Amino acid sequence: MKFDRAGLMRVGRASVLGAAAAMALGATAAYATPYPTKATPAARDIGASSDAAITVTVALKHRDPEKLGKLLESLYKPGDAQFHKFLSAKEFHARFDPSAATVAKATAYFRKAGLSVKQDGHMLEVTGSAKALQSAFGVPLRQYEVAAHGKSAGYRFHAAAGEPTIAAADVAALVDSVVGLDNVPRYAPNSVQAAAGLKRVATVAQVHDAVAGGANAPGDWTVNDLAAHYNVTPLYDKGIHGEGRTVAIVTLASFTPKDAFDYWASVGLTVDPDRIKVVDIDGGPGAVSDEGGSGETTLDVEQAGGLAPAANMIVYQAPNTDHSFLHAFAKAVNENKADAISVSWGEFEWFETLGRTKARRGNVQNLRAFNQIFMQAAAQGQSMFAAQGDFGAYEANRALPAPEFNPVLSVGSPASSPWITSAGGTTLPGTMYFSVGGNPFPITIATEQAWGWSYLHPLCQALGYDDLSCGIWGAGGGGGVSSAFPMPSYQKKVAGMRVTEAGQSVVDNGTVPATTYVDLPAGFAGRNVPDVSLNADPETGYTVVYTNEAGEQGLLEYYGGTSFVSPQLNGLAALLVQNAGGRVGLLNFPLYELARRKSAYKGADAAFVDVTAGDNWFYTGVAGYDQASGVGTLNVANFANYLAGK
Repeated sequence: MKFDRAGLMRVGRASVLGAAAAMALGATAAYATPYPTKATPAARDIGASSDAAITVTVALKHRDPEKLGKLLESLYKPGDAQFHKFLSAKEFHARFDPSAATVAKATAYFRKAGLSVKQDGHMLEVTGSAKALQSAFGVPLRQYEVAAHGKSAGYRFHAAAGEPTIAAADVAALVDSVVGLDNVPRYAPNSVQAAAGLKRVATVAQVHDAVAGGANAPGDWTVNDLAAHYNVTPLYDKGIHGEGRTVAIVTLASFTPKDAFDYWASVGLTVDPDRIKVVDIDGGPGAVSDEGGSGETTLDVEQAGGLAPAANMIVYQAPNTDHSFLHAFAKAVNENKADAISVSWGEFEWFETLGRTKARRGNVQNLRAFNQIFMQAAAQGQSMFAAQGDFGAYEANRALPAPEFNPVLSVGSPASSPWITSAGGTTLPGTMYFSVGGNPFPITIATEQAWGWSYLHPLCQALGYDDLSCGIWGAGGGGGVSSAFPMPSYQKKVAGMRVTEAGQSVVDNGTVPATTYVDLPAGFAGRNVPDVSLNADPETGYTVVYTNEAGEQGLLEYYGGTSFVSPQLNGLAALLVQNAGGRVGLLNFPLYELARRKSAYKGADAAFVDVTAGDNWFYTGVAGYDQASGVGTLNVANFANYLAGK
């Protein structure tokens, strides 16, 4: 169905390469704390942290982690007696939460340091002054300030001046991670609008399977266009729309629910007016904010809910801090109401880039804490999806200005966790026409390919720009090899897997001498990402109905990024679960089981469409698995039949 634009203001392209929420849509309201971008100034140390109460999460180790690992393998091994016999949240906590003695020992240590303690499953919420936290974790807390820049207000945050340590060895041995010693807004949306300055004069999209007379051109795609292209329609024809299922969005910005209902109505969907439940975590993220990323939450809800129009939806929205982000995931998993959960926010897997201080050398504590929660979700049969990123093979450089910082092959988190499905991106086939000197300049994409804007290089060259000044360098679907998580069992013996490349260091060349912040490991056999892809290129992207912080509703066009793919997979998962008659859990196991079979790409029943062209600025699309598109794209109806054993 054609998108009904009645009453909607066209917003068009962003004035800069980046998230659509960075656009000036006539904002007059007070700004929320903005998410990090390349334009975010380095933080300035302004002294010791105040004595205001701070809450920190201490994640204790799971009881019997070896048994948990074996259980997870059994739950996803067809033919095993435990196959798909997923646990309830109560059963998980009873079997794998730390013992009462462990909790008591850790609690006593923190209370002795002057902190109050509250238990939540395997996590302890410890609260107290900066002085008490310094006593407990052996590290001072400092205050930092980020100056106002562009349309973004300045703000302050506190952070630990070093890595936390617990002096009592017997207590330290019980602790898996410590999260919340800072409240920096670390995470950014994985959404992008079409590059500024590259003026389209027309679009002649040659999408091979577009519905005659009813499709929107790429750039103005809706959920209906995606459903037609990736063969979702047969499920709808069977009466499968997500009935009886629930999908959840974990996000770090608020949104206007009316936008989602207006979007669904505009594409011809009839939905339950009470289908959305909003859950505020730690007080919530505050009012709608363009700079805070409200456009991200809006597109998440519209996409997931549009592909599964009969499913219920829960939006867990939290402030943009590690502590609250972790709480949002924990709430979604412990409530265990959602069959599928998606997130579109992320950061460079290894290193805190926003402050660009030497206060912390990495974010491994956060990675471990999130991973614990994702393991629980997998044990409960909840399908989880995360956007891998929109800066191609160089995720670290998304928030690090070039050429001040060197290119670093890197991936995004939380999508690098082995217990979440990492969403990559493609570009649709067709011919795009741009303007060069007043004349049409065609760019033709022969087949659906891995998304990387390197294909726009000839256009930039014709305009007299290099790739960096043209605004295209690095933009593309995230992918590569994790430097933190080892290769999971489901990826072993899959052709195309790679190890981390040598010589990858985060170096600030703007200092004298140059400052090296972190050296990533070389030759590490890490988790490969992404797992699977769908259309994400803004040039062949989507429309979003969005009400900005000034209360003006508009239509965002040529909007894309892997932020679209994660909620799309979320909505599709609701259909897969309904079709299978029960939860299907982490999709990575069946995805890679199929990837080992040549039949996955061949014949009328093929579940995948191989993506063998394009690149994400380092990795290229090849036959089978690759780090630019994962296993490729889905034939959703065929994949649904495979999961249902048909």
